[in-house]
Amino acid sequence: MFKNLVNRIADNFDKQEFSVAPQKKLKTISKDFKAAFGLDLVFYKGKKIAEGDLTLAALNKKTAEAVDAKAGDVKIKASMSVGDAEDIFKSNFGTTVQVKSNGNLVDNGLSLGDARRAAEG
Repeated sequence: MFKNLVNRIADNFDKQEFSVAPQKKLKTISKDFKAAFGLDLVFYKGKKIAEGDLTLAALNKKTAEAVDAKAGDVKIKASMSVGDAEDIFKSNFGTTVQVKSNGNLVDNGLSLGDARRAAEG
C-alpha cells in the first residue's frame, strides 16, 4: 500500500511527458509513447489497426469517423489513467487508440506509470 502511494506521488512529479502533434505519423507517435511509458499505443481506423505510415490527417480520409487533425498538441503524463489517455485521443483527435503491454490490453483503471511498472516486471 505504501509503495503504491509513493509510486502515485512519483508519477505526479515524473518529468516524463508525452506530447502528440497531429502532423506526426502514427508510427512515430506510437514509438514516442513507447519511449515515454514503455507501453504500446495502437491506433485504429474503424475496427482495424491503422497503418503506421498514416498521419492523423491521413487517417481521417481512411475512416468513417471524423478525425480532427487540426486539434492542438496534447500532453499525457504518467499519473493519468490508461482510460483517460485513450479518451484524450478520442476527444481531441476523434480517433480510437488502445494501450497494450506485451500484446495485451492494459486495464483502463491503471495509471500509465503503474502499467509501465507492471510491464517492467
